[in-house]
Amino acid sequence: MSVARPGWLEPLGDGIHAIDTGFQRDRFDAAYLVVDGGRAAFIDTGTRHALPRLLGALSCLGLGVDTVDWVIPTHVHLDHAGGVGPLMQALPAATLLVHPRGARHMIDPSALYQGAMAVYGQAEMDRAYGELVGVDASRVRTSEDGMSVPLGQRHLELIDTPGHALHHHCIWDPVSRGWFTGDTFGLSYREFDTADGRAWIQPTTTPVQFQPGPLRQSIERLLARSPACMYLTHYGRVQDVPALGAQLLSLLDEVVTLGRCLAPMADPAARHAALSEGLRQLYRRSLRAHGCTLPEARIDELLALDVELNAQGMGVWLDREAR
Repeated sequence: MSVARPGWLEPLGDGIHAIDTGFQRDRFDAAYLVVDGGRAAFIDTGTRHALPRLLGALSCLGLGVDTVDWVIPTHVHLDHAGGVGPLMQALPAATLLVHPRGARHMIDPSALYQGAMAVYGQAEMDRAYGELVGVDASRVRTSEDGMSVPLGQRHLELIDTPGHALHHHCIWDPVSRGWFTGDTFGLSYREFDTADGRAWIQPTTTPVQFQPGPLRQSIERLLARSPACMYLTHYGRVQDVPALGAQLLSLLDEVVTLGRCLAPMADPAARHAALSEGLRQLYRRSLRAHGCTLPEARIDELLALDVELNAQGMGVWLDREAR
């Protein structure tokens, strides 16, 4: 008997499946399941609330929990790695492959939890993220720039990509010629796709390690491989990579200009408000130029969380530069 594929599981070809983790809203946060020769890897996991869908994806594809060799968060922010602990508990043969700067947070997530709670507050942590679970150190392997790991008949390559976070790596799939980019290659929500299918993309500057120079270098390094596609956590596979890369770098420059213009403001609250409004205006202008016809109120609603977090991250970056 065939099992109907749930709407949150999207096959993308080449053994790659996108899993909508259900975080925040539909098609906001993706995990990926890569399958080759009966062996599997998860790339990003969403939060612990995504666990039923992650395990459900295996079941839908007829794969046992013992077929998963790797769990690879692109970085340890909780919308990418909050589900790592409980997922590893369910996968007896899996190794956690994590950036060396993030490994300690996956083994003991207490500092990670407290840092996120300082940004979101207890109520939001309970609602959106839930309890964090550590991973036994014996099951953790750290990545190196340029390393390659086997998955079935293919080899996945990992490179160090700072700029969004110091604990960020991206994963190259040679079969589809695509990068799993976490947050390095920005955010692209499907609600902003034009009628002819063109995607819009924006850089993310969330707290607390945004660095525009290294981020630009990381983006350029991804583009240098001439990828056919990018697999974004937020959200899904995007193609037409050269055009998106140019748009992303242009918007990054505008974000940096905005931040430096507002850097002299002495009052942190006033500066945050100005950064937030500046980002809203920047996104609206860019989306209109892109051809987005959504009402302004709907644009603001879809980008409200990003505006808030990006403004916070820009404030941290400006304070660090000032020191």
